[in-house]
Amino acid sequence: MNGILTVDKPAGWTSHDVVARVRRLAQTRRVGHAGTLDPMATGVLVVLIGRATRAAEFAEAQVKGYLAHIRFGMTTDTLDTEGRPLSSGGAVPALPQIEAVLPRFRGEIEQIPPMYSAIKLNGRKLYEIARSGGEVERAARRVAISRLDCRGPLEDGDFALDIECSKGTYVRSLCADIGDALGCGACMSALRRTYSGAFRAEDALTLEEIERRGVEDCLLPVDALFAGRPALRIEDERAERALRNGADVNLDADFTGECRVYSRSGEFLLLGAVKGGVLHTIKSFFEV
Repeated sequence: MNGILTVDKPAGWTSHDVVARVRRLAQTRRVGHAGTLDPMATGVLVVLIGRATRAAEFAEAQVKGYLAHIRFGMTTDTLDTEGRPLSSGGAVPALPQIEAVLPRFRGEIEQIPPMYSAIKLNGRKLYEIARSGGEVERAARRVAISRLDCRGPLEDGDFALDIECSKGTYVRSLCADIGDALGCGACMSALRRTYSGAFRAEDALTLEEIERRGVEDCLLPVDALFAGRPALRIEDERAERALRNGADVNLDADFTGECRVYSRSGEFLLLGAVKGGVLHTIKSFFEV
């Protein structure tokens, strides 16, 4: 069984919990995911099965969209409302005040990862250190925020952030940093991943739906991950054989760059790149 599941992760589940459930449903150990979601978060979790796990690095690198709720006037040790409160009762800014500070968080910015994260330092996960009462210095990481808009206040007094960002962005840290910029403090009160690349929440399936329909019936083909790249069909058997052996092949192509490569029979072979009329393999996906 090979392919991609777009799972609508439920609140309270870790990404590993979802993978474990899919392993049982698919009856295979070869399952992974692309882009961890915190337990409180819901939404798109791209789950890879079989040879699709070879595409994890590409799926993780895709741009991601989030709808986050931010609570001003409150800070916690985890940077979200599930953590231990550190301060509360701060002034809540008006929407124009919030919008005035957002431009400084758009584009490429540096973020310090939260202590409550799965990043490892000297073999220990940061959240393990944090749970034992420790705190260590963390190096800032460069991330890209391509969209950051705010609306509200909502009925509960929180505000909503519409975010598009790069791999590695911590939305909890973004909320806390916005609160610091306004001088009132803030933490994240809810999070939903609305899309990851071309995989969108409106197309995602719950675990209950996947169990009812069966995993195989819910799978998307591996090449769906690369749908935005041009397709190239290899008609020559010798060229196909060379590609299956990892060799480059010369071809007549009217483009340069990455492409999806298929056999004459329509089998998805690999993600490749064409340069100077030569096709080379980036990552193969055919069955050996």
